[in-house]
Formats: sequence, structure tokens, C-alpha cells
Amino acid sequence: MRLLFLLFLLISQLGFSQQFADKNYYLIDSLDFEELSSPDRRLIDSCLTVYHNETVDTSKVVSIRYLVENCWDEKVWPKYNWWLYELTKEKIKEPKYALFYKTQYAAALNNIGYYLSNKSIVREALDYYHQSLKIQQEINDLEGVSTSLNNIGAVYSSQGDVEEALKYCIKSLALKKLIGSEYGLAMSYNNIGSLYNTQGETKNALEYFLQALEIRKKLGDKLGEGTVLNNIGEIYLKQKELDQSLVYFNDALTILEEVGSKKLTAISLKNIGEVYLKKGELKKAEQTIQKAFVLSKKVGYPKGIANTSLLLSKIAIQQQDYKKTYDMYTLHVLMLDSMKNIETQKAAIQQQTKYEYESRKAIDDLKNEKLVAIEKQKKEQQKVITYVIAISLIIVALFLGFIFNRLQITKKQKFEIEKQKQIVETAHKEITDSIKYAKRLQNAILPSFSEINNTLKNNFILFKPKNVVSGDFYWFEHKLNNKYTSLIAAADCTGHGVPGAMVSVACSNALHRSVNEFGIIEPSKILDKTRELVIATFAKSGENIKDGMDITLCAFSDHKVVFSGANNPLWIVRSVKELTKEQLEHRTTVIIEEKALIEFKGDRQPVGLHEKMIPFTQTEIELVAGDLVYLFTDGFPDQFGGEKGKKIKYKAFKKILIENSNKTMLQQKEILNLEFNNWKGNLEQVDDICIIGIKTNTKS
Repeated sequence: MRLLFLLFLLISQLGFSQQFADKNYYLIDSLDFEELSSPDRRLIDSCLTVYHNETVDTSKVVSIRYLVENCWDEKVWPKYNWWLYELTKEKIKEPKYALFYKTQYAAALNNIGYYLSNKSIVREALDYYHQSLKIQQEINDLEGVSTSLNNIGAVYSSQGDVEEALKYCIKSLALKKLIGSEYGLAMSYNNIGSLYNTQGETKNALEYFLQALEIRKKLGDKLGEGTVLNNIGEIYLKQKELDQSLVYFNDALTILEEVGSKKLTAISLKNIGEVYLKKGELKKAEQTIQKAFVLSKKVGYPKGIANTSLLLSKIAIQQQDYKKTYDMYTLHVLMLDSMKNIETQKAAIQQQTKYEYESRKAIDDLKNEKLVAIEKQKKEQQKVITYVIAISLIIVALFLGFIFNRLQITKKQKFEIEKQKQIVETAHKEITDSIKYAKRLQNAILPSFSEINNTLKNNFILFKPKNVVSGDFYWFEHKLNNKYTSLIAAADCTGHGVPGAMVSVACSNALHRSVNEFGIIEPSKILDKTRELVIATFAKSGENIKDGMDITLCAFSDHKVVFSGANNPLWIVRSVKELTKEQLEHRTTVIIEEKALIEFKGDRQPVGLHEKMIPFTQTEIELVAGDLVYLFTDGFPDQFGGEKGKKIKYKAFKKILIENSNKTMLQQKEILNLEFNNWKGNLEQVDDICIIGIKTNTKS
């Protein structure tokens, strides 16, 4: 469900298009492809492919729920959420999967409340939140209860009822502490701090903001850390502790520039400029606020333009530049009018949305009344049938007596046998269907070989899952920029089989978002952001889940490779004559005849929740002609086999790579596969395997 949304409500963008998708396939009306972003289009197509290929109803629901949770287009996800709402509302009557469908139904209700809250349709939003809360309490979903309480508090806050908002947010915080959700705790602390700040209780606000800051730092959540630092700076600014507020605003600016949040960067610059203005340092104030002004215009942030233009007009008055004073103040007024127009548009949208949801609710009420009447009639009929059957059975029992006693026992035994057989067959089918579903999900996240070959032309990928699906995966992105051209990784997620595959889907999605949504291309920073997203994903369960992945991640350019690793190394095989003195003498370097294998170690921490989490590091390596770069997981060296049933180990693995480095990449792949199968013999494969080899064409 839409977890712990902040106390700031967003205004949806308006748009119109005539090109709509086929409802029979895409399930909803008016899906406009032209207005969809590329990630949302890929997400919808992937989920609908799984939906139509799936045969199990619960798996179909999971695919649409995944779509709703990961799509942020407010013209799309609410329609799929209504579809989910209407389906699960009927399905909760099925006893076999009642708990599953109640969980999904509660999530759909919560999402409706979230959508209505964003449209400021308060009464209806609260109604849906309370319906969701009631079901979550009934099924003991503590994480869901905490989320609903927080969301209800946010609605009261948006209406200015701070006291009521605090009651709900504090209840939510207590549950977050109980279930140990650190990500949720940070959000709750920040929300409660904002409420106290609104009341003017700066001491309490500061206490909660500092607790939120501590957790954000621990989680490595840079965006959240920058936001809280700005909040703390505002507290000190209110208290007229200008030097202290400047420290926090500058710290926030450094972090927000680093993560690339232009809107929040503009807010930090405005705050810093305001402090300089209060201190009487006009030149610094003007330079800083001018930067905020330019950035606000660039990102189309009306409130930022209004605030900075007002401050610039005040500075211009002190500088006796009356033309600039007039221009800036005129722009300030213009921006305020623009914001009022946006509010007018928003009010119109609210009325239309309110009409649509009230219409749906009226239809639901009529359906319920009809269903109650039908159910009552069925019960009356069933009562009559029950009496007739009971009387008939008594007559038959008296008439037949002992003669049919043995026959009944035999029939009962046969029935029980058939029943047990059916249960086993059903369970086997469900397990098989689940594995097939996981396989389709995993295939959807793996890049095509042709996509990789278009950029890294001389390569091989040996991918051997232990079972049908794999906890290992390979990942690729091609980016045209001044730094890197291609990003490639070999990753090993917690577990293998279906559980490992599910973790791999979450980890691959986090890598994709880090690069495409957050625009990060530095390997170490990609892993930092991916860890943050993975932790946030598993935090939704409310448990202290340490699932994640070990990974080797490389960014290639024409002349170098930049490597960052989590527990996994990078190996490069090159000619001995090309080694540096340090590489030649390093204890991990292995030399066989004229070829050497040099090793670059990754950080000793996974991409996931860990006792001691520090930022990932990266190594920049200059490439020379004919270098062979290898990325891999631990499945190959950990395989048991041979005459004594022992592991292959890394020493033998290195020897195979060096001795066959003169062969083509395709031949190397075949040799590795052959060596593995010969070593394994009749033993079971113990783990998933992923090995990537890339031969560089760099000129010396």
C-alpha cells in the first residue's frame, strides 16, 4: 500500500490523449500510451504479460498489486487499484484464501484513501482509511495498522487539526517501535516533528527531528537525511540561532546536491540566503538566493520562485536598486496568482473526483443490498432442503440398517483416499504454478544477450540456475554520457529457487531505479542507493529482514573500467609484461607462463541490511589491449565434486580462466561449462552460477 505518505500533498498534472489501449487486454478504460513514462510502460506490459499467462487467481492478483505499488502515474494506478478493489471485495467470501484476499482488499481501500487525500477529499479519504484499518486490525496486520494510523494523521494535519493528527501519528509510532521498522520509525519521527513545529513547540520538534536524522544516517537514506537537516535548520532559524541554522542548511545542501534533488536543493539555497539576509551579509544573501531563484525557475517550482523573488526584492530595496525591486516584487505577485489558479484547477478536479467516488459508493451500496436479499433467500431455501434431506436420510437409515453398513464404510474409505489424492494434486499444481510464475518474473528482469552484445561485443555469460529459477542474476544498462557507456553486474541474492528469485526481482528493480529514476551512474553510489531501496522494500513487511545481495558492478568506458563490489571481487587476466610492479608483487596475483590474473576486492558488506553499513567504495582501473574482465558469483568455486567430493575452490577457478584466456569468449564459456559438469559428476548442483567474461578492445 502507499506507505507513510508525507504531510505534503502533491497536485496531479492534467493531460489528454485520444490513443487508448485495448481494455480486454489492459483491464482498464482510457489507458493512454502517449502519456506513459518508459518505466511505467515497461512495468505495465511486464505485469499484464504475467497476468494473462498465469492460471492461479492469487498469482494474477499479486501481479496487479505489484503494478499498483510501483506505478506512480495518478492517471493509471488508481484505475488498476479500483479493479483490484472490486475483485478482492468479491473474493474475500472464498474461505480457502480469505486471509490473502482480505490483506489485498485492505491495501486497495488504503490506496483509495491515499488518492482521495491527495485530492483533498477529506471525509471520503478518512472513510476508506478507517475501513482499511478495521480489516487490518481484524487480521492482526500490524504494519498495515501502523500505516493507516499514520495516513489518517496526515489527513487531519492537512486540515489544520494538529492535535488529532498527533494522536494518530503517535499511535503509529508506537507500533513501528513494536515491529522494529527503522524506515517507518524515521518517517514517523519526521512527521511528528513537523506537527510539533506547526504548533510552535520547537523543543519537541527538534527532539523528534534529531531521532529521524539518526535513523536516516544509519539507513544511508541521503534524500531523507537532507530533508530532515532542512527541518532542523528551520527550527534554529525560528529560534534566531543563525549560525547554528546555517550549519544545518549547508549540510542539507551538500547532501541534496549529491543526490540530485533540484527542488529540495533550491529550498536549501533559499534558506541559506535568508540566514545571510538576517545576518546583514547582503552580497552572500543575493548570490545564494539568486542561485535558488534560477534553480526554481529551471524545475518549474512556483512557490520557490515566489519566495526567492520576494527576498530578492527586499535585497534590492537595501541596495537602492528600485527597478529590480519592482521587477522582483511583480514576479512575486505573479507567482502567487499562478499558485491561486492551480488551486482553482485543483478544486475543480476535487469536485469531479468526489462525484466519481460517490457514484461508485452508491453502486456498491446497491450491490450490497441486493446481495443481502439474495443471501437471505438462499438461506431459507437451504433450510427447507436441509429438513427434507434429513428426513429422507432417517427413513433410508431405518430401512436399510445393518445391510448397508459395511458398504458405507467402504465408500467412506474410498472417498477419503480420493480426497487426499486431490489435495496432494492441488498442492503440487499450486507449487508448480508458483515456480512457473517466478520464472516468468525473473526472465522479465534479465537483459537480452543481443542488448549486451550491441555494446560489449566480445563477451560470454554462463548462467546456470540450481533449480528452475535462480537467486543469481545478471544486469545491464547502457548510458550515453561523458563518463561511462555501459554498466554490467553479476549478482547473488539471498537464497536460491523461488525465494531467491523473488529477492532477485526486488534487487534488480532497485538497480534499475537507481540508474533510470535517480540518474546515478557511479558504481559505488548505485550500490548505496540500491541498498537504500532494497532495505525500504523489505521494511514494508514489518520484520527485520536481512535479505539482499552480493554483487560485482562495473562501468565500462573506452579506456577504463570502474568497479564496485559487495563481498564479491573483480578479476582481470592480462599479459605479464603489462603488469605494474605493485600488481606483479601482490599476494593475490596468480601468474601462469605469460598470463597473470589480478584481483580487485569489493567491500565486506552486502547490498542489504547489515550490522555495520558504510558507503560503498569504487576502484578505477586503466585497461590495456586484450584485457579479459571477469565478474562472477560463488556458485562455480563452491561446487562439490571430483574424486574426493570436495569444492572446486577459487585457486582452480583462476587456473582455468588463465589457461584458456587465449581462446575465444564462446570457447571459454563452453570450457567452463564442461569443467563444471565433469567436476560435479553425479552430485547435485549446490548453488546458482553466473559468470560474465568481457574481452576489451582498448588500444595500448
